[in-house]
Amino acid sequence: MPDPYVSQRRVLITGAAGGLGSALASEFVSQGWKVALCDVDRDAVAAFAGRLKERGGDVLSTGCDVTVESELIKLRELCEAEWGGLDVLINNAGIASMAAIHKEPMERWQRLIDINLLGVVRGCHSFVPLFKKQGGGHIVNIASIAGIANTPFMAAYNATKAAVISVSETLLVELAPSNIGVTVVCPAMFKTGIAQRAPIDNPKLRRALEAEMAKSPISAEDIAEQVFSAVQRKQFLVIPHRASRWQYRVKRLSPGLYRRIFLKH
Repeated sequence: MPDPYVSQRRVLITGAAGGLGSALASEFVSQGWKVALCDVDRDAVAAFAGRLKERGGDVLSTGCDVTVESELIKLRELCEAEWGGLDVLINNAGIASMAAIHKEPMERWQRLIDINLLGVVRGCHSFVPLFKKQGGGHIVNIASIAGIANTPFMAAYNATKAAVISVSETLLVELAPSNIGVTVVCPAMFKTGIAQRAPIDNPKLRRALEAEMAKSPISAEDIAEQVFSAVQRKQFLVIPHRASRWQYRVKRLSPGLYRRIFLKH
């Protein structure tokens, strides 16, 4: 019989050039893990990888567009060639958008679905065969409290993040017999560059999004610490913000009360 699977502390993070992705990379490096970084911004991810190497990190980096399955397959092959496998896949790459339902262009809907949802699906589709072959592994999908709370003027973003939660719940049961764990992370707004990069046409909505991010009580680094802990404990659902945990509970217990309290504005 083959030896039982034991993690060798190897992690791959998509969308790793900045924001939560770079915070996750820094956290895993600080814990002594080997870290593979990928991002559609090849120059930025290479520069960030260089900084992590200066700190003593064992780091791989490459460009990757999560809308292209062949690029994710090349990532899997890179991890196998360099490290002999992978222990944790973090599907972090994503984009945001804000607009009223009748003003959100359909091509923007398609782009959010292609990156936020199908980027996660492609990551799982590409790496699950490796995890099965080596006898285990762990998948972390970065969703959002938006997939639970359904904030107005964010229908496209909400829908993709709700779908990521649904996929994650499915995989939790589907992959358990193969010793593959699943974690889904649902942060609320926190300080990151996603608002500046988001294709938001309405200046008022952009200012509202940036204001919500600015007043977050926790940082990307705080969330990264919670994600690392969740992987160690094989925790499924991570809701980093305390207020969001209350939101989640109230909505489950009384959807009507939730709408009156949290969506009254």
